[in-house]
Amino acid sequence: MVRSIHGYIYCYFLQHKRFLISEYKMKNKDPKPRAYPDKSSGMVLMTLMFIVLCGSSFYLGGIFCSEKVIFFKKDGTPGIQSRKETAVAPLQIKSVSFPECSSDYQDYTPCTDPKRWRKYGNYRLSFMERHCPPMTERKECLVPPPDGYKPPIRWPKSRDECWYRNVPYDWINNQKSNQHWLRKEGEKFYFPGGGTMFPKGVGAYVDLMEKLIPGMKDGTVRTAIDTGCGVASWGGDLLDRGILTVSLAPRDNHEAQVQFALERGVPAILGIISTQRLPFPSNSFDMAHCSRCLIPWTEFGGIYLLEIHRILRPGGFWVLSGPPINYENRWRGWNTTVQEQKADFDKLKKLLMSMCFKLYNKKDDIAVWQKSPDNSCYNQLTAASYPPKCDDSMDPDSAWYVPLRPCIATPSQNFMKLGLQSTPKWPNRLHIAPERVSMVPNGNSGGFKHDDSKWKVRVKHYKTLLPALGSDKIRNVMDMNTLYGGFAAALINSPVWVMNVVSSYGVNSLGVVYDRGLIGTYHDWCQAFSTYPRTYDLLHLDGFFTAESHSRCEMKYVLLEMDRILRPNGYAIIRENNYFIDAIATIARGMRWNCQKHDTEYNVEKEKLLICQKKLWYSQQ
Repeated sequence: MVRSIHGYIYCYFLQHKRFLISEYKMKNKDPKPRAYPDKSSGMVLMTLMFIVLCGSSFYLGGIFCSEKVIFFKKDGTPGIQSRKETAVAPLQIKSVSFPECSSDYQDYTPCTDPKRWRKYGNYRLSFMERHCPPMTERKECLVPPPDGYKPPIRWPKSRDECWYRNVPYDWINNQKSNQHWLRKEGEKFYFPGGGTMFPKGVGAYVDLMEKLIPGMKDGTVRTAIDTGCGVASWGGDLLDRGILTVSLAPRDNHEAQVQFALERGVPAILGIISTQRLPFPSNSFDMAHCSRCLIPWTEFGGIYLLEIHRILRPGGFWVLSGPPINYENRWRGWNTTVQEQKADFDKLKKLLMSMCFKLYNKKDDIAVWQKSPDNSCYNQLTAASYPPKCDDSMDPDSAWYVPLRPCIATPSQNFMKLGLQSTPKWPNRLHIAPERVSMVPNGNSGGFKHDDSKWKVRVKHYKTLLPALGSDKIRNVMDMNTLYGGFAAALINSPVWVMNVVSSYGVNSLGVVYDRGLIGTYHDWCQAFSTYPRTYDLLHLDGFFTAESHSRCEMKYVLLEMDRILRPNGYAIIRENNYFIDAIATIARGMRWNCQKHDTEYNVEKEKLLICQKKLWYSQQ
């Protein structure tokens, strides 16, 4: 059949060639004018026949050889193999075994390492910001747990108690015991819910706050940030009230504030407002909170307040308790004078007014300011105003190693529903496509809904492979490279919280995550994450190494960082192209992980799931 078709095409081509030759001879023999085929049309026809011949050969050859490829064996004889066998072979690497780090690395935080602080300046405590070690100083060892480490107490009991040996630090207990941050009894730390500014307990403190901000009770306020969080008692209490809080604190002399928070099962991250923006997009949080957090809000031209302004969504609330609030009754305990505190309070009010905040409510030790819900206030600012409006030279969402700017980041005119009153109330906002979807290339409402549905199917499949997902065995979860937070949304009815990580150099979709009422951060996985070791129960990775196929981040170091932040007996779900799965499994074995390969929910050949569990081991040193 193939030969007959080729023969037909060849004969037709040959006949047309003879026709042109005969016409040429007649033209030169007979001088009378007559109709001849146009030379250009002949060339077009010949070209067309050539294309048809080549195309048919390619097509028919594809049919004939679609599933088989001829090759030559070593003895020179031809052989046939399936085309599937000629596909790119999976990446293979040599077996590896990583040694243990020494015991003094049990709480190693590579990018906020106190051992390196002397290398950096003291200006505005910038030494406490992220300063990652160079490539030549990266550790290729496994961080050991403390001696006597036990599997963490399960949620919700963990909110009130944790094992002392898991976070064996006495400084914060000795210094803050009179304020009832925590207390040590036997083998455990207990968290009674006290704090510097809530001696009657965090519950009574938040009850008063809800009276000042009614939106905390009806789903209007969903996301919050607590700067200088202590042991995250405020964020822990808000979980029962439907408010999801990012507790933020640096690694400082209050040993392991963030580690205590995460051990309790409360969302937290290492960070400090110093010289760089916090790793969050603009117009994200519904509420920000500072309870005697010791941040000098009125210094440096109010630049720290400007950062709070940037990350609060229009109409969002800033809550302050502690100096200089209620200075009339409190100043004696602050080692200051009433005149100094009054001056500081007046300066604070003036700064906030210049940034288009208004005093929303105030009672006892709590004062609440509200960010302008629209642009009417910003439109009144002049060139002589301080602080001035930011120009367009820097994206207000850029927040990865970006310096703080002494200017007001005004909300974009392109989005009319960023404001707190325009945002759907929780939980409705979780499944409604936000305006900021349009910031994502090709992003739209239809794509958002498809992503939402896709992750429901995927998570349902995950739970069949990992029954612990959805149970009290898993509490702290991280989606290491999310788009819209679909994985977290699909887990919303499980007893977990999810830290959604969006690439600092990829598509900027973190604003969408916050618009849905979820939390997250920017990060670059070529560096260590801003957390302590052993702080997450489950890490989820979706196509990360395919996206990083240009080897910007070396696989080995990404997996070692995952091992550092994963709790012993914790899990990793790695969804990846089949090309990388075997290599990932090889490195995982070298980290003492147990892994199993599974099909995806639709049994796609090119994509596989690797479900791993980290082994609990103790240092041999």
